[in-house]
Amino acid sequence: MDLNSDLGEGFGAWRMGDDEAMLDIVTSANIACGFHAGDPGVMRRVCARAAERGVTIGAHVGYRDLAGFGRRALDISPADLTDDVLYQIGALDAFARAAGSSVKYVKAHGALYNTAAVDPAQAAALVEGVRQFGTGLGLLCPPDSEMLRAASAAGVTGYAEAFADRAYTPEGRLVSRKLPGAVLHDADEVAARATAMATTGSVIDVDGGKLELRAVSLCVHGDTPGAVDIARRIRASLTDAGVTVESFV
Repeated sequence: MDLNSDLGEGFGAWRMGDDEAMLDIVTSANIACGFHAGDPGVMRRVCARAAERGVTIGAHVGYRDLAGFGRRALDISPADLTDDVLYQIGALDAFARAAGSSVKYVKAHGALYNTAAVDPAQAAALVEGVRQFGTGLGLLCPPDSEMLRAASAAGVTGYAEAFADRAYTPEGRLVSRKLPGAVLHDADEVAARATAMATTGSVIDVDGGKLELRAVSLCVHGDTPGAVDIARRIRASLTDAGVTVESFV
């Protein structure tokens, strides 16, 4: 099972999360590409640290929305979205290659992730940006999503992802961050959920039902309070359960 985290989300003098500590725990790093967070200095630094630790680098692409941290849906044409995605991958790959590595996969951020999960046009535009980069990049996707279907149709390898620290609806979607309980903070609870996801492929949704996910990668958010402790607990719990923690690509 892969363990990924959204990193490199500082900007200028503003810092978010503990990238250094998280890179000692996770196996894949979704690094912000400057549209929802991140700047050239942050991108260079986090790519270099990831390469040093052998952590797989992924481009964390989003809507052009620094003020809203990429969590506001934008009315953007499919053609413009494809160009924005391609631009972001290329920018991060430059810093990854300067560090002796390269971008291996893509993950959408925030509103783009949620929109492309259910909107076929946005999903296809996102996937087209990944496809045009032309190096066989993988795409992290919600299970049973328009994004995963668009990837399959375009010949892009989609990998199902689940969130250890987020609540799920019975339909398999993430509970909106506008609602209470959407983000989970109890390290024991999150670690137990992550281990269940890895060993059984299922998780309990907000209504108490059993939701099948079958993911190959688990995400823990780097900007969540206590994220480093939560990530450590998840990795320890997975190891104790006999799960090999390694990159999915």
